[in-house]
Amino acid sequence: MLKAAARGTKASSIRASASQKRFLSIHEYQSMKLLNSYGIPTPKSIPAFSTQEAYDVAKNFGTEKLVIKAQVLAGGRGKGKFDNGFQGGVHVVNSPDEAKDIAGKMLNAKLITKQTGAAGRICNAVMLAERRDPSHEYYVAVLNDRNRQTPVIVASNQGGMNIEEVAAKDPDAIITIPVDLEKGLPDAEAADLAAKLGFGSEDAKKQAADIFQRLYRIFKDKDATQIEINPMAETKDGAVLCMDAKFGFDDNAEFRQADVYGLRDVSQEDAAEVEAQKYNLNFIKLDGNIGCLVNGAGLAMATMDVLKLHGGDPANFLDVGGGATPETVKKAFELLLSDQGVTAIFLNIFGGIMRCDYIAEGVIKATKELQLRVPLVVRLKGNKEIEAKELIRESGLKIYAFDELDEAAAKAVELGRKSA
Repeated sequence: MLKAAARGTKASSIRASASQKRFLSIHEYQSMKLLNSYGIPTPKSIPAFSTQEAYDVAKNFGTEKLVIKAQVLAGGRGKGKFDNGFQGGVHVVNSPDEAKDIAGKMLNAKLITKQTGAAGRICNAVMLAERRDPSHEYYVAVLNDRNRQTPVIVASNQGGMNIEEVAAKDPDAIITIPVDLEKGLPDAEAADLAAKLGFGSEDAKKQAADIFQRLYRIFKDKDATQIEINPMAETKDGAVLCMDAKFGFDDNAEFRQADVYGLRDVSQEDAAEVEAQKYNLNFIKLDGNIGCLVNGAGLAMATMDVLKLHGGDPANFLDVGGGATPETVKKAFELLLSDQGVTAIFLNIFGGIMRCDYIAEGVIKATKELQLRVPLVVRLKGNKEIEAKELIRESGLKIYAFDELDEAAAKAVELGRKSA
């Protein structure tokens, strides 16, 4: 979303999902705590993990004017619906009893939003926050801009709404400022941005400028890929607050960001994708019926394109990388077969660093031990190709082997339809 706002470009959903590095996201209550640790003001916010805890938090909060929010890693929570029928992941509450009642309808239920898909995501926590009355809402984000090859701050005085819709309807409402990676955002530029956004008083402008600089400091210190504040609000009593926050962090920096990665909530992620990461498999679940097992991201994308060309739909993106072993290939098959919607498997390997005979050994082992229930189409080319084909021939297993990608993809689509 933010990249589209900054650059005006969008990729197709499958290609974006499969080609982009997966980034860590954290819950809103965790984001608020991180903001506060850098001196950035937010409404007072406290998480609760049970109905009794929600009651106790509300009772001891110091005000009865509260908001309760489902802590689920997805946008559109306010308009979402729980799988138990309860409507909305954000509600105003005015008493501890009301907080307890609503928490009971949210906790341990799955919230379904436009971003979660039909399966929804489990709500394991709620956050209670004080209600603050905004006089105006703004949008601000810090992210990397690949075109400019620098961090940027993206801001607008039209906050509290979908920033992509704002950018489409009124491009001039989006302000994008490049930031020097090492120097950060200078005082003068921070103050100028606050003025352009139209903060009401000189004090509010100073508060906003200070927040912009501190946001960039978090972005750099924590190896963030994005920080999105929507909205940043100027309240009726003159305070400037970050009312909601969304963070993303670079997986490549996990080794030096142990505190941040300790916040990871795997319950919000696809179970198969979490399992794949344990074996260094790059796996992303899609909605089709043809399981794909490929080495190399580029070949994986090409494989999915050819399947689509022949009228098929890939069930996943799965790149086993260049260092796969028979054991990791078997695990890859387990992941594919865990999807009951898979009606055929297409294995497409180009042996460079990867040895085709290792892949063949893994395929044979998986086929025998997992009692493969769907047709398997295999294309092996390159390093140890001859040895791999001989292993498959000698196995006596029903494996459809091809040399050409087009022919193999067409067969996978045909078999997938017959097995559906």
